[in-house]
Amino acid sequence: MSRDLSSAREEYARGGLDEADLLADPVAMFERWYDQAVDQGVHEPNAMVLSTAGAHGRPSSRIVLLKGVSERGFVFFTNQASRKGGELAEVPWAALLFPWHALERQVRVEGPVEPLPREEVATYFASRPRGSRIGAWASRQSSTVADRAELEASYAAADDRFGEDVPVPDDWGGYVVRPEVVEFWQGRPSRLHDRLVYERDPQERAWLTCRLAP
Repeated sequence: MSRDLSSAREEYARGGLDEADLLADPVAMFERWYDQAVDQGVHEPNAMVLSTAGAHGRPSSRIVLLKGVSERGFVFFTNQASRKGGELAEVPWAALLFPWHALERQVRVEGPVEPLPREEVATYFASRPRGSRIGAWASRQSSTVADRAELEASYAAADDRFGEDVPVPDDWGGYVVRPEVVEFWQGRPSRLHDRLVYERDPQERAWLTCRLAP
């Protein structure tokens, strides 16, 4: 029997978002909202939904962690031989979504994606806990494994192979999403949500803003 979810809803009334609230730059605006999410105790505020699509055009999404944000864009790291890595190689464009439900907010980002330099990847990789570095060697991300035992055996083999100095696997890397569109969404009563969008003007190299109907 199908589950009836037609009455599952919440009324959003924590706040609003006006044009006067926007900063001149969307990255600075994102950092303001991110800091507020941290202050409000949002669990893993750097968790974001990453959506990609390869040459076939079929989108796929998964949650990854934001590991840096600056004027150049939004940074994350992953196995480049994974499905997302393969799709980004075919179509170097991505969409990000930060779902801050506790604040009745979300931020959407769209833009081209570029691989990070290997030196930057190595620096970040060295900062990870040793177990995570071993896991990067043990898991051929997105490939088929027979069972859990195979995965654990692969981890044990990598654990025996390396000491504290665990090098970066050849297929492990990072990306920066350079924002072209950034939307700030604030829930409001009666589904009249606030949606304020920054879009880069390629001619003026400036940011234009507008309000979208919810």
